[in-house]
Amino acid sequence: MNTDARTFQHLKTMEALESNVRSYSRAFPAIFSNARGSIILTNDGRKIIDFFSGAGALNYGHNNHAIRAAITDYLGSDALVHALDMATPAKINFMETFDSTILQRRGLRYRLQFTGPTGANAVEASLKLSRKVTGRHNVISFTRGYHGLSLGAVAATGNRFYRRPTGAALSGVTFMPYDGYLGPTVNTAEHLRTALMDQSSGVDLPAAILLETVQGEGGINVASEQWLRSVQTIAKEVGAFFIIDDIQMGCGRTGDFFSFEIAALSPDVVVLSKSLSGYGLPLSMLLIKDELDRWAPGEHTGTFRGNNLALVAGTAAIDIYWREELFAQQVKCTGNFLNRQLSDIAAKYGSRFTVRGRGMVFGFDCLAAQTADTITRKAFEKGLMIERCGPDDQVIKFLPALTIDRGTLNEGLAIFEESVAETMRRSRS
Repeated sequence: MNTDARTFQHLKTMEALESNVRSYSRAFPAIFSNARGSIILTNDGRKIIDFFSGAGALNYGHNNHAIRAAITDYLGSDALVHALDMATPAKINFMETFDSTILQRRGLRYRLQFTGPTGANAVEASLKLSRKVTGRHNVISFTRGYHGLSLGAVAATGNRFYRRPTGAALSGVTFMPYDGYLGPTVNTAEHLRTALMDQSSGVDLPAAILLETVQGEGGINVASEQWLRSVQTIAKEVGAFFIIDDIQMGCGRTGDFFSFEIAALSPDVVVLSKSLSGYGLPLSMLLIKDELDRWAPGEHTGTFRGNNLALVAGTAAIDIYWREELFAQQVKCTGNFLNRQLSDIAAKYGSRFTVRGRGMVFGFDCLAAQTADTITRKAFEKGLMIERCGPDDQVIKFLPALTIDRGTLNEGLAIFEESVAETMRRSRS
């Protein structure tokens, strides 16, 4: 049996045995065997450049050897991997490192709560805490926001595709227009303020206002600094928790460690996950202001909170990349280059495409889902992995590793440009 035939047979096995819910194995039909940095190898010998980064969980690339060394040393020591929320050296080291290197240097003070292993687990905990402390039920979320697919998180997620299958009433959330949703001339923060200040608006005062500073799954929609500061002020005025979901946009994705630093925000709660462990290991956490940490002991628990192996990896990632300012500067420099290159590609086709984003997350808006689908499929055939996002999957999302070298980045961009050109030629023929 030749290599292509074996790959086909393996994929047919997946089709027969795995649930229909599988997604990425459909978009990227290959068997992936090895990876290092921004390169993935398939079992039939193809090289794939990764601009996907595990949906943002691999900000430092695949199998980062410096982080891996800390993991292998820990595993070889017979130290605890699973310990519920008990004290371990790995946990204490992570907390002290995160506090001193990430929080104190930014003038931030938070308590750390380790939740279940997924970002949705952390979102659920943040909403539960806000409702407990305020005694309110309603939560303000925003159009095109994405916060996870468990019941509480999906209630705050805008896309009907994700909301429809729940089979339950998704209550307790009021959606408001995100920055720019009603056009560039409408200040949607004032729209929010009016609704919350008007006793007859029909909008209950919220326990929390939950938002992403850059909407990832929603189409790479970037909120302005002024809008973000206005929403934070409104949350304070109405006595609501101001919660930043930094699951995908945190850990350096937008250039700074936190995506909200650019606007000098001070959220009541920050939700972190994805690249927090630095190695793709499951780890999620809340940052909670001291005065709002009103949990009773054991009131919110989980078997797999604070996995020690992930904490060791997360500590190594902070030590390696965040003790100095140089890494953030490099990320911003590479991001500026990526923005220029994508904008140049888009400009060749007039108004057919637009580019938006910041740091090292960008959306290449194709305006039509079919166009985006054709481009990404062609790109994968040529050796580039990129995914789509947006209300209709019409936006191509760029999430290369923050550590990607310029040569690999250029190689991937060349594949992308070629894929766009071929798609546009076919559309004109």
